[in-house]
Amino acid sequence: MAAAVLREFGAPSVLRVEQVEEPVCGAGASLVDVSFAGLNFDDLEHRRGAEPGVQLPAVLGVDVVGRRRRDGRRVVALMRRGGGYSQVAAAVDAHSVQVPDDIEDTQAIALFEQGITAYGALKLAGRVRPGESVVVTSAAGGVGHLAVQLAAALQAKPVIGIASTAAKRAAVVELGADVALAPEEIGELRAVTGGRGVDLVVDGSGGAQANAALTGLAPFGRLVSYGWRGGGAGCGWIEVSTEELVGSSIGVAGFWMRHLVDDRALLTGIAEELFDLARTGRLTARIDRIWPLSQVAAAHEEFAARRTIGKVLLDVREVV
Repeated sequence: MAAAVLREFGAPSVLRVEQVEEPVCGAGASLVDVSFAGLNFDDLEHRRGAEPGVQLPAVLGVDVVGRRRRDGRRVVALMRRGGGYSQVAAAVDAHSVQVPDDIEDTQAIALFEQGITAYGALKLAGRVRPGESVVVTSAAGGVGHLAVQLAAALQAKPVIGIASTAAKRAAVVELGADVALAPEEIGELRAVTGGRGVDLVVDGSGGAQANAALTGLAPFGRLVSYGWRGGGAGCGWIEVSTEELVGSSIGVAGFWMRHLVDDRALLTGIAEELFDLARTGRLTARIDRIWPLSQVAAAHEEFAARRTIGKVLLDVREVV
């Protein structure tokens, strides 16, 4: 089978497509003939060697969609140990969900990992209620563009998206945001809400942007972090004192999808809810571009430069 193999850490060019042996399944796993693999920020960190635990040679890729060999069913799966950038993947059954017949592969994979993260940040950690105001940073990204739509579907008002370029902000408004701001305008959250402040910030940026968003929280408002992006000192820090927490009656929480995936009932329940929202037109994953596996290095370059909107996919069936 063909796979994008990482034999050394470094720039995107270190990813090379090779012919390798198919993986061997252990107990509780099944072979999946992959149609699409997703690109994620974890992949960039793993490629650079910035995250521990990646043993070379490695095949990256933490989410796939395809057809399970043992029963012929279409499934979407989380690959917690990688292995997605390949034509065949060994997917853990407990981390796989069957794709409904009326949901396309490209929508299923985009809705699964990123959609569940957006849902978890909004509902499980953020406990958003109808009528509350919601801010989504990195609102044009894979998680962010779904969080904007989910917030609107959950009757949040207003929904405010933060995005870095005019094109991204226009896309965020098309997706259902009431207001779209540039990162440098995040200090205007109180003005946008008539001086009251916002009830919930869903943040995937960390650092200065997250800290600025804290100042815009209303009493009993909360900020939920699901990750951070970029390098440099302090990029992941959120700094708030107990005096600020108590004095402003605000909260800071985190959400990591790995604490959800081992709860089978919760995982499948959320996936079914997301598929239902997609089926009724209330949630649509935007696919920025589908790259052939042979262009995995170029896909990494484009993704790392943050020139993408929504989900980026690899078509592992296209090798040339």
